[in-house]
Parts: sequence; C-alpha cells; structure tokens
Amino acid sequence: MPNIKSAKKRVLVTEKKSAENKAMRSEMRNAVKKFNNYIDTLQLEEAEKMLPDLMSVIDEAVANGIIHKNNANNKKSRLSARLSGVKSGKIEIKIKKDNKTIAAEKAQAARAKAEAERAERAAQKAAASAAKEEAKPKKATKSKKAE
Repeated sequence: MPNIKSAKKRVLVTEKKSAENKAMRSEMRNAVKKFNNYIDTLQLEEAEKMLPDLMSVIDEAVANGIIHKNNANNKKSRLSARLSGVKSGKIEIKIKKDNKTIAAEKAQAARAKAEAERAERAAQKAAASAAKEEAKPKKATKSKKAE
C-alpha cells in the first residue's frame, strides 16, 4: 500500500478506471455473443436489427481505448461477413441447442412415450373388459338352457 498521497489517489483512480474498462469490455463481448446466438439459431431478422447497435458498441470501446481500432474493424468485418454469408447461403448453420433445450426435448419425448403406453394399456383393458362382458351373457344363457 502506498504511503504518498498522490500514489494513494493513483491506486483509487486506477481501480475505478479498471472497473469501467472491464464493464465496457463485458458489454461488448455480451453484445457479440448475443449477435452470434441470433445467427446460430437462424434468427436473421433479429441479428440484422442488432448489427448497427453492435457496431456502435464496438466503436464506443475503441473511443474509450478498450480495444485497438484495427481490432474493432476486424471484429465488425467478421461479424457482418458472417451475417451476409448466412443470408446468402454460403455459410450453413446447424441450429445449436443448449443443454437446457436438449433436456426439455428429451423430457417431452419421454412424456409422450409414457402417455402412448398408458393409452395402449387403457385400450387393452377396455378390449379385455368388453370381451368379459360378451362372455358373461353367453354363460347366463347356457345356464338358463340347462334349467
């Protein structure tokens, strides 16, 4: 820990600026992830709407000195090229599913299978009970004939 007043102030200012830079970098990365997620799930209209906002977030990071302007230009170029490639059909995207979606689909398939089995068992029981009902009157008529 510094003892000199100016050094103490420099530590505080550095911590504050580091937090601001981290927040800006995080905002930029989250925007890029969201944009890529729209493309991966083939929500191209949403991705197209988001592209100008994404470009401005990247430009803001450059203005604040978070990333270099060449890095920003490369990012913007790659992202827009990916979107145009998917729209034109040059790049094929297989729809990605997260673990939560996959688990939900498995659970839904299991419920459907169980429901089908229940319905099949119910149909078999109904058929068996109908057969018993048909068999009962026949026995009654035989006993009446015996009398």
